[in-house]
Amino acid sequence: MRVIVFASQKGGSGKTTLAGHIAVEAAEGGASVALVDTDPQGSLAKWWNVRSSETPVFIQSTFSNLFSDIETVREMGVELVVVDTPPAVTRAIAEVVNYADLVVLPTRPSPHDLRAVGATVDIVESKRKNMVFVVNAATARAKITSEAAIALSQHGTVAPVIVHQRTDFAASMIDGRTVMEVNPSCRSANEIRELWAYLQTRLAKIERVANDDAPNGETSIAASNLNALGKSAPAFGRRFGS
Repeated sequence: MRVIVFASQKGGSGKTTLAGHIAVEAAEGGASVALVDTDPQGSLAKWWNVRSSETPVFIQSTFSNLFSDIETVREMGVELVVVDTPPAVTRAIAEVVNYADLVVLPTRPSPHDLRAVGATVDIVESKRKNMVFVVNAATARAKITSEAAIALSQHGTVAPVIVHQRTDFAASMIDGRTVMEVNPSCRSANEIRELWAYLQTRLAKIERVANDDAPNGETSIAASNLNALGKSAPAFGRRFGS
């Protein structure tokens, strides 16, 4: 099982939208996916609550229960966990990042967002986790988009896929869907597919490196770091609030 955490201390970065879209795209590709919302505002939970499809499975978690929630989905045979985090809560983000194999940092191409990203980067680096920036909500052909990618590249890896600002992202999520489900051939849907394909390659590389570094006969830390967690049973597959 692999865990992707979407994190940003800057509100409005689009991490909730991207987390939901990536989870759905992974599930559409045949993976067993669990979507975890640790944001007390519950934006992702509200989206899933009006969703007609039962995939990905969903859990509204808390920081105190995250250990046992992740362990439970691992025992269910879930292959990928996608975690959304709250903005502007440093300690909370740090707690969630502990369980990440890969941290995705969505960043809008604006001076305010670029200045704010440093605090999240510090958290990820302090936990020695793999991370990747995703330039999100970009304006097509705007100079600041390429400038933002260059600025971010000085602090870490930047995904080669830029996700552009389009109303279809927000419109699709009104009734619990994604752009891929509303219009599979649209540009937004293609960007999500390309982004997920890239994230898959990053996860595969992380796994190879972890296994190469593990002593003979032992599993890697990435594969075994959840085994000691507790085992409470959250309510999976139910509508939020039911």
